Amino acid sequence: MVKRFWADETGLPAADRGLAYGDGLFETIRAEGSSAPWLDYHLARLVRDAARLGIEVRQDELLAASGEALERYGSPGKVWVLKLILTRGAGGRGYRPGACMEPNLLASCSDAPPMPDSAGVVVEFSSVPLTVNPLLAGIKSLNRLEQVMAARELSGDCFEVLMADAAGHIVEGTRTNLFVLTDEGWITPPANSVAVAGVMRQLVIERLQQAGEPFREGSITREQLQPEVCRGLYLTNSVLGVVRVRNLAGQDLPAERCLATICRLSTTLE
Repeated sequence: MVKRFWADETGLPAADRGLAYGDGLFETIRAEGSSAPWLDYHLARLVRDAARLGIEVRQDELLAASGEALERYGSPGKVWVLKLILTRGAGGRGYRPGACMEPNLLASCSDAPPMPDSAGVVVEFSSVPLTVNPLLAGIKSLNRLEQVMAARELSGDCFEVLMADAAGHIVEGTRTNLFVLTDEGWITPPANSVAVAGVMRQLVIERLQQAGEPFREGSITREQLQPEVCRGLYLTNSVLGVVRVRNLAGQDLPAERCLATICRLSTTLE
């Protein structure tokens, strides 16, 4: 059974493996008042990816804990972010986990970030390469040092930096997945190539398929992001929704079709 902790009280114990080794996962969930629009998606991913790491947790346990957190931190009209950190638990000297460990769940609250300019944002390429371990691909684990290093490049009006893998393919941003519109349709990097397969990424894929939009998962090169080829570049994040990129590395990008409109997402997330 999962043990629940509040960040504004004691926090996690010092022997927690999430603190010592990054042995766990997390979710950042946009909340409005005492509800969270995409909570089921977040919890389903958390349970699925925890199983990949060998951390046993039930979705009904997480749902009950999330409900407590929403009631504890939420208030009418408040837009905020609920963060859930799930770790393998405390104990076990060294890398090898102890036997019969009980997972820990830490819940915290923070203000929602300001929404990006609806006219689009400025984005650059990162100099930090992204390495995706096939065993951990797509998992929102606590190991995010590459993203931390890349985020240090953000300055001025730059909203995000895009990271490439060893082959030079553009994979994702520090906190966003990406969708590119070409003459052939929409493309997003495949789930087995990204560090985090985001909840908003999943929602956008579902909406594109429902709308009958031409769509595929595939590698994205810098050449496909040139203005003469790219018909639109959009970033997705479950807190900020769908964000149009108007300028990439000093070049203005077109926006022939608005992804947020096609996907018909909640107006609070557009």
